[in-house]
Amino acid sequence: MHESPGDDPGDRPTGGSRLDRWLEEVPRALSSHIHVFFLMALGVYLVVLPLVGVTVSAKSELIGGNYTNVASALGASIAAGGTLHLMRQSRRRQRLEEERMRVTHEIHRMLQAVHVAQRRGPTS
Repeated sequence: MHESPGDDPGDRPTGGSRLDRWLEEVPRALSSHIHVFFLMALGVYLVVLPLVGVTVSAKSELIGGNYTNVASALGASIAAGGTLHLMRQSRRRQRLEEERMRVTHEIHRMLQAVHVAQRRGPTS
């Protein structure tokens, strides 16, 4: 059976606190079409308009710039957390595969021993 990331029930929180559930929604909100469109509009407002001579207040620049920095920091944190999760998941799967190989080799050794014993015939 093919497993995709997240198939392991231990990877998903069961229930969790209200904060955990809220934090699970942050990546979805940051990558939503509405948020991406808002950031693009904010970029036009803070970068393009001043380049063509439109005056943007210092307060707007400060608030918009800080919002963009916070959104970027959240995105970087989510990416780093996702990478750590994938690394842990990879190590866990590697350990499982090593155990599977060990068991397979042991079964093979046992089958060989049975086969050799059958070829020798009954010992009397």
